Amino acid sequence: MSGALTVVVDGIAYGMLLFLFSIGLSITLGLMRFVNLAHGAFAMCGGYVAVMLLNRFGVPFLLTLPAAFVGAGLIGMVAERTVIRHVYGMPELRQVLFSIGLAFAAGAIANILFGPQQQPVLLPAALTMRIEVFGVGTTVYRLFVTFCGIVAVVGLTYLFNNTRFGAKVRAAVDSRRTAEGIGINVDRLFVMAFGLGAAFAGLGGALGVGIVGLDPSFPFKYLVIVLMVVVIGGPGSILGSFAAANFLGVTDAVFKYLVPEVGSFVIYGLLVLVLIFFPKGLAGRTQ
Repeated sequence: MSGALTVVVDGIAYGMLLFLFSIGLSITLGLMRFVNLAHGAFAMCGGYVAVMLLNRFGVPFLLTLPAAFVGAGLIGMVAERTVIRHVYGMPELRQVLFSIGLAFAAGAIANILFGPQQQPVLLPAALTMRIEVFGVGTTVYRLFVTFCGIVAVVGLTYLFNNTRFGAKVRAAVDSRRTAEGIGINVDRLFVMAFGLGAAFAGLGGALGVGIVGLDPSFPFKYLVIVLMVVVIGGPGSILGSFAAANFLGVTDAVFKYLVPEVGSFVIYGLLVLVLIFFPKGLAGRTQ
């Protein structure tokens, strides 16, 4: 029994990583109508920022996290202003091809700069320590990742639902012309939203190095399951993505533990069912 509960706890930690990976894609797809399949590249950037600061410069691990957050966010904002903004109005197929090209380019640059190997990371002993919570064994690090995911969903939900920034974003999405007519700078708003999504992806990438690893193939390694989180949760829905990420993380971990022969199939079967019965996702915005 305790073993099964441990798997569930590990699945929740994995789900929190999936949420951090996916929330930026949910924002760009659901709010900005941009199919950004290069989103994993920003998570990879955050991971490399954290690894380089930790391994080469001896920066404490916890201090690498805000650096990864800010670094990935700035890279996202620069990318949005220089290249991505030009494809917003293009058909979805061109957006897909464009963003996949960006992801391949990012992977190639990472391979040149850091090599093809997995990046080693030495976490602080305090985070790798195993503890028991109500009889369930896990590591402090997985609890820390879970805590970061909870803080992120609370903060983002408040930001988009209870602040002027969130109201402006919703107004710009519903009618860009009307929003511009009342003085909202939509271009600046979108670059901030895009940068925010990239920043959370970078944070997820930094946190994920100690769980899922990091190499130049990262932008594609988790692309499918991140897309599944967005589709099941509903594009543009923060709480929907949070619920979908944790559901997929726990389901994947439990079935791979209990029935490893079909564990990988289950979450894809769930995706098919959701697409059939909930084509806009469980909490998607009306387009």
